[in-house]
Amino acid sequence: MQKNMGKTDRGLRAFVAAGAVAGGGVLGFSTAWGIVLLVAAAVMAVTAASGSCPIYRLLGIKTTGTPASETEGHRAWHLHRAA
Repeated sequence: MQKNMGKTDRGLRAFVAAGAVAGGGVLGFSTAWGIVLLVAAAVMAVTAASGSCPIYRLLGIKTTGTPASETEGHRAWHLHRAA
């Protein structure tokens, strides 16, 4: 997978993942909301670690600051949708 997330985006996702784990602990890891928060934390952590977001890919969004036309042949730039 090619990276489509910049450093700031990845850092924010890691921060949100840590907060979701903490929130899950406060609510109780075995409660329904605790499990939802743990799943959200896992998704955020995996996308932050890999640097690739499947939803961004579907929408043609890149936050790397590199024009997508140079890397994937799309007409996307930064946070703009592909034409």
